[in-house]
Amino acid sequence: MVPHALRARQPVGRPDAAAARHRPRRGHAAGARPAAGHAGGPGLGRGAGEDHARAAAARVHRRGQRPAAAAAYYGTIDATPLWISLLHDAWRWGMPEREVAALLPHMEAALGWLADYADPDGDGFVEYIDTSDRGLANQGWKDSGDSIRFRDGSQAKPPIALVEVQGYAYEAARNAASLLDAFGRPGAERWNAHADALAERFRARFWVDGPHGRFPALALDTDKRPVDALTSNIGHLLGTGLLSEAESAQVARLLAAPMMSGGYGLRTMSSGDGGFSPLSYHCGSIWAHDTAIVLGGLARAGFAAQAAGLAEGLLAAGEAFGYRLPELYAGDGAGPHPGFGRPMPYPAACRPQAWSAAAAVAIAHAALGLYPDVPAGRVLLRPMAGAPLGALAARGLRVAGAEVSVAVDAAGRATVTGLPPGLDLDVV
Repeated sequence: MVPHALRARQPVGRPDAAAARHRPRRGHAAGARPAAGHAGGPGLGRGAGEDHARAAAARVHRRGQRPAAAAAYYGTIDATPLWISLLHDAWRWGMPEREVAALLPHMEAALGWLADYADPDGDGFVEYIDTSDRGLANQGWKDSGDSIRFRDGSQAKPPIALVEVQGYAYEAARNAASLLDAFGRPGAERWNAHADALAERFRARFWVDGPHGRFPALALDTDKRPVDALTSNIGHLLGTGLLSEAESAQVARLLAAPMMSGGYGLRTMSSGDGGFSPLSYHCGSIWAHDTAIVLGGLARAGFAAQAAGLAEGLLAAGEAFGYRLPELYAGDGAGPHPGFGRPMPYPAACRPQAWSAAAAVAIAHAALGLYPDVPAGRVLLRPMAGAPLGALAARGLRVAGAEVSVAVDAAGRATVTGLPPGLDLDVV
């Protein structure tokens, strides 16, 4: 369940590949509203309440009023849609129906945020802006002030609509529709239509031409111009459903190219872009969790060779760092570094760091390829072709409450044991 759990930043995650991204940040926000779904139970963490605050503040600001300061905010735009997908993943892995049902009001509150607050200017995209002048200028996982740059290196001005956040919003709408339909609640048709419209807008506004072909831009800026840097962010779209098969193949091709994957993992920005520096915090360095999220998406989308290449880069970096991956390291090319011969450390990187530690789980999940769908009565077993990482086994996985073991041998043959009755196994 690694992918959504890695993506979701610390308190919010999902059991698939999304929980490795957010650090909570203290500060002040304007015009705070109660968090969506904040009924004392599991909810949206930072996503809903703090983004409610920003959206409300934007409306107050436009009316010329002085917004009130809130006690705290966490500077994240994506936790709310990721929480929806976390719930959906937990359901597919066999979370008891009564427990899923208890969280559906919170999911509906999160959908309310997506519908009413995530898009303050009404252009159809989820976006952020700091209206307090005391918070983070950028509120995706790349939250440094200079992280959103055009191909020529110039910085984009907010409001910012990040590329990966549109993928998260699309996936959340589809996943919510599935849950609403399965539990007999209204709204499934509305959210499927929302996803369809978002996909159409995305294709019209985000795709740009570059030196190596078309690709999704990093973001839209305040003037709705595509921020045309080639970055790792586009890899987070893989597996969300927002891309067609042909679009996924194009994204996979670009991510596997030396300008992006020439180092010990995936560079945050292409080495051909004007803002690139191998020691830039978010514009050229390599983050283990970012690479792990993207390789998981590649594996799920069927691009095993590209996923394996990224995994091998991370494993080589892990060996160089004594199997204790730091938060990030330099995005230099692999091979002998002048006077170094290993990935160059980033001077201020946290080590150990939870996101980077979780990358190991994402790699294992991609290599083993276990994808349950308990409500549908089936389990897909699709390991990376050819076992590029060698023989691997995992025990104690929980599927519908049962302990499950998965193994892939050196020849790439996969087996799974312990599945509960009533589930059909499909080995690909």
